[in-house]
Amino acid sequence: MRRVAGKSNGRRFEGMRRVAVELNRRRLALNGASSATAKLNRDDPLSEERSSSVYVPRDECFAEVKQLTFSAKTVYSVLHAVVPSLETAIIDADLGFPYFTAIDSLFNEGINLPPLKNQKKGFFSSLLPRLIKAINDSDDFLRFETPETMERDKLFWVRDEEFARQTLAGLNPYSIKLVTEWPLKSQLDPKIYGPAESAITTELIEQEIKGFMTVNEAIKKKKLFILDYHDLLLPYVSKVREIKGTTLYGSRTLFFLTPNGTLRPLAIELTRPPMDGRPQWKDVYLPTWDATGVWLWRLAKAHVLAHDSGYHQLVSHWLRTHCATEPYIIATNRQLSAMHPIYRLLHPHFRYTMEINALARVALINAGGIIESSFSPGKYSMEFSSVAYDKQWQFNLQALPADLISRGMAVEDPTAPHGLKLSIEDYPFANDGLLLWDAIKEWVSDYVNHYYPNPSLITSDQELQAWWNEIRTEGHADKKDEPWWPVLKTPKDLIEIITTIVWVASGHHAAVNFGQYAYGGYFPNRPTIARINMPTEEPSKEFWDNFLKKPEGALLQCFPSQIQATRVMAILDVLSNHSPDEEYLGQKIEPAWSEDKFIKGAFEKFSGRLKELEGTIDERNANRDLKNRSGAGVVPYELLKPFSPPGVTGKGVPYSISI
Repeated sequence: MRRVAGKSNGRRFEGMRRVAVELNRRRLALNGASSATAKLNRDDPLSEERSSSVYVPRDECFAEVKQLTFSAKTVYSVLHAVVPSLETAIIDADLGFPYFTAIDSLFNEGINLPPLKNQKKGFFSSLLPRLIKAINDSDDFLRFETPETMERDKLFWVRDEEFARQTLAGLNPYSIKLVTEWPLKSQLDPKIYGPAESAITTELIEQEIKGFMTVNEAIKKKKLFILDYHDLLLPYVSKVREIKGTTLYGSRTLFFLTPNGTLRPLAIELTRPPMDGRPQWKDVYLPTWDATGVWLWRLAKAHVLAHDSGYHQLVSHWLRTHCATEPYIIATNRQLSAMHPIYRLLHPHFRYTMEINALARVALINAGGIIESSFSPGKYSMEFSSVAYDKQWQFNLQALPADLISRGMAVEDPTAPHGLKLSIEDYPFANDGLLLWDAIKEWVSDYVNHYYPNPSLITSDQELQAWWNEIRTEGHADKKDEPWWPVLKTPKDLIEIITTIVWVASGHHAAVNFGQYAYGGYFPNRPTIARINMPTEEPSKEFWDNFLKKPEGALLQCFPSQIQATRVMAILDVLSNHSPDEEYLGQKIEPAWSEDKFIKGAFEKFSGRLKELEGTIDERNANRDLKNRSGAGVVPYELLKPFSPPGVTGKGVPYSISI
C-alpha cells in the first residue's frame, strides 16, 4: 500500500510540475521573454527570470500588445543594437557633417549598418520598421523619414520667424516669458560670475525696433519677451567646457511682438563667466544682412537652440512630467484602496509610466547615456535637472493657468474665456491647452462633487488625507515645508489638485513629447548640443580666418557630430510614437465609471467636449489670420488634438505618460 501511495504522490508531483512548466511558459510568452530566457527556464521550470531589463510591479508592466510593439522599438534595444552599429559605420565619433547635403542624405540614402555579432537577418528592421530599409538580402540601411517640418519647407529652420514661432507652437512652449523689468540683470554672485548687467542695452533694442516705440513703452505694452537660460546655465559653463568636443554659454534671447501677432527675434546675448584667469566675456548678436553678421547670428541661434533643447528634455519633459508624476503614482497605490473613488479616477492616468521611467533610467538618463552624451549640459544633465527642480518646481505652478500667469503670458480676467487674458493672443499651445484644461477640470469637478458634496467628507477621508500628505512630505520631501502647497480641505481644493495631476500626465506631456521627431528629426532646427565657441570669443587668427573663408563649415562644426545626431534622431522617432494600444483622453470609459449613471453621463459629456476640441483645432489651423499656426510651409499646431491613429503623427493626448 505504501508503494502504491508513493507512486500516486509521484504522479501528483509530476502533474504539478507539468502545470508549473506550462504556467511558466505562458508567463514567458505574455512577458515577451527571449528564447534564451525561455531556455534557461526550461532547464529549471520552477524558476523564472525577469522578462525585461528593469523591474516594476506586475500591475505597472506593459500589456502584451505594448510589449510586442514597444519591445520591437524600445529605447533600450535601439541604444544597445542600432547605436553600436552606427558607431561602427561612423568611424570617427567626433566627426561632424562636412556639408548640408550630407545631412540630407540621412533622409535620401541612409547609413549602411554593419551587422552585429550573432545578428539575425531582419534584426534591425524589427527594431525600427519605420526607418530601416532592406536594400538587399545582406544590407540594412538606416534611412530616416523626412520630418513634416522639412517636408513642408526645406529651409524652415533658417527663418527667424520660424525660430520665434516655435517658442509658442513648437516643442518647448514652456520657456518663453514676458519681460517685466529693465535693464536685464543676473541674480548670480558677481564676485564669482562677473558683472550682473546684461550687454543688451536700451540703445540696441530701440535700434532694432527702429523707433517704433521706446523700450519702456514696449515693456508697458507687453511687447518684449525672452528666453532666459542665463542664470541656470552660467554655473555649468566652466565644467562643461572641460568635456571634449562641447561648449556652453549662459544665454538670453529677446523677442518683439509685432502688430500681426508674431514674434520677431531682436537680440541674442551669450556669456562666459570668468575662468582660467580670464575675465567674464559676453557679446550680443543681432539679426542682420551683412555677410559676416548673418553667419554669426546663425551660430548664436544654434547655441540658444542647444540650450533650449537641453532645457526641454531635462526640465519641461523629464522633470515636470515623467519624474514629478512618480510620487503621485506611488502615493496612490500605497494610500488609496482600489475601490476608492479617487484611485478609480486617477488610475488610467498612470498607465505604463513606471515602466517607461524605469527604461529611461537604464537607457536614456543613465550615466554616459544618450542624454549625457548628446544634450547640453553633457554629463551634468541630471544635476542640472535637479537644480531646476530646486529653483523652479512648484506644484501649484504645474496647473496650466498658473504656469501661464507665472511667466507673464497671461493675467487673470473674469470676463475673458477661461478667466485668463493671454499676453499673446495667438499662442497655439496656450489657446488649445486652456480648452483642454477646462474640459478636464469640468470632468474632474463633476466626479469629485458627486462623491464629495461637502468639505467634511474631504477632511474625514483618512485615505485621501494620507495620500496628499505622502505626496507632499515623502514624494517631494525637499519641498515639504514650502508655503505654496495647496491645502486639502474642500472639494474645490481636491478638484484643483486632481486637475493639475491629470493635466501633467496628459496635456503637458503630449505637448512636449509627440512633436519631438517633427521638430528635432532635422537636427539643424534643434541641435541638442553645441561643439565650438563663437568665433568672436577671443579667437585665434587661424580660427577667425577659417570662419571668414567658410562660415558654413563653422556652423556644421557647431552642430552635433554625426554619431550624436543620428542616435538622437533614432531615439526621437521612437519617443514620438503612439502604440496601437494607446488609450486617449475621453476615448475609453473605465469600467468603474460606467457603473454609476451620473459618472457615466459626466464622462460622456467630457468625451463630447474633446471631440469638439478636435474640430476647434482644425478650424484654428485653417484660419489664415492666426499666423503662428498657419501659413506657407508652416506645420499646423496639432499636438493637443485629443485623438490619433498609431505611429508618429504629431497629435494625440493619451491619458498617461505612456512613452
